[in-house]
Amino acid sequence: MAADLAPHGKAVTLARRRRLLSSSCRLFFPEDPIKIVRGQGQYMYDEQGAEYIDCINNVAHAHEQNQVLNTNSRYLHDNIVDFAQRLSETLPEELCVFYFLNSGSEANDLALRLARQYTGHWDVVVLDHAYHGHLSSLIDISPYKFRNLDGQKEWVHVAPLPDTYRGLYREDHPNPAEAYASEVKRVVSSAQEQGRQIAAFFAESLPSVGGQIIPPAGYFPEVAEHIRKAGGVFVADEIQVGFGRVGKHFWAFQLQGEDFVPDIVTMGKSIGNGHPVACVATTQAVARAFEATGVEYFNTFGGSPVSCAVGLAVLDVLEKEQLQAHAACVGSFLMELLGQQKAKHPIIGDIRGVGLFIGVDLIKDEATRTPATEEADYLVSRYFFFKQVAFAELLQGHTRDRGWTGLLLVWVGMSRWSIISGLRSPLPKPVHIFHLNPGRTPASAPFSSFISIPHAYPFPHLKKSLGNVYHSAFGIHIKQ
Repeated sequence: MAADLAPHGKAVTLARRRRLLSSSCRLFFPEDPIKIVRGQGQYMYDEQGAEYIDCINNVAHAHEQNQVLNTNSRYLHDNIVDFAQRLSETLPEELCVFYFLNSGSEANDLALRLARQYTGHWDVVVLDHAYHGHLSSLIDISPYKFRNLDGQKEWVHVAPLPDTYRGLYREDHPNPAEAYASEVKRVVSSAQEQGRQIAAFFAESLPSVGGQIIPPAGYFPEVAEHIRKAGGVFVADEIQVGFGRVGKHFWAFQLQGEDFVPDIVTMGKSIGNGHPVACVATTQAVARAFEATGVEYFNTFGGSPVSCAVGLAVLDVLEKEQLQAHAACVGSFLMELLGQQKAKHPIIGDIRGVGLFIGVDLIKDEATRTPATEEADYLVSRYFFFKQVAFAELLQGHTRDRGWTGLLLVWVGMSRWSIISGLRSPLPKPVHIFHLNPGRTPASAPFSSFISIPHAYPFPHLKKSLGNVYHSAFGIHIKQ
């Protein structure tokens, strides 16, 4: 029977989705889902022609792709080697072997395999509240997930998050980097006393799910020393924070010093600006150990000419539009504005970040730093009504004078999305805003008062003269 490829009405589409897909594959606005049928620039359109400003989608709508060739990486082709070369130019020279995949989860899973093969060990040290992907192997090393599922495996060892605002060692400690690194050493020693052997230390270069954490400078080099002495390797997860998002550097791990080099770096999300592509970069030594097994690594679509063309185009745009510099400039501006709000509102306990990796921590009490969970719940529920949101003045007051129009996407709690707006008034036409119902935050969520600027990594200057600009891999969208 021939497939029915004719467009379906929204009700038919929804019914088929409910029949064919698991309910765990959740929809935005489940009570009344939006059926998107096309996109252009920063806009998306439903089947009725209603226009939406896309502030949360991972899919790019503007750059042309897939017009020449798509095949798998078993064939010789320039794109894969050109892409690897371009990436190598952004990394320390020791990281010179590349594997291409479809997602950040695949990249972290491969990194785990590489580490185990190279070291001959099995165990992994991770940071508390970490999240590294949705595969079973990665759920096992993600405290954020496994504590609500099957619990901690005996081969997983959890070190304290290097949080200088809420953690064990705070901003008044004389050397928080050394203190937190010593906690990793303690965790490793405890594992070894039980006869365990460490294969890897996994960490996001800037922990995001744990609360937009900025590890103290010098922390990673000291951790790497402890891990390598134990026979393990250091894996830097750059999936959320790489590709210029931090502004000062192309990679967030570079914030830890010019001499610090991870053994493995994983990439995803922004590497393809919405296209499913990911990458693992590692050293010759690690790669050779993996090759020694004689088992081929193959990925049908990872490293395809189209995927690598997309990756090359992303690097071209990052360079041409100077998005790393933009991230530094706009992030600095945003931090300044947030600082002004902190001076006005005692509920703001901390503002932390670098480039466009920025977070605002809401508190009930300055002395105890108790998370203002209920207030955060209220705040996120009010974002949709932008004229009634206290934080809207953050952009409204500053952008109105400059003639800007802006939407700022915000993540609240451990898994919540919403929007602050800084819209110019009056608006030229009605604006439809994506708003994800936050639902419930798990009781175990430690930073449910937390607001962060998500993967809005580098977007152009918020200046009137630029006119229409957008970045489609999560983010902030400005339309003049």
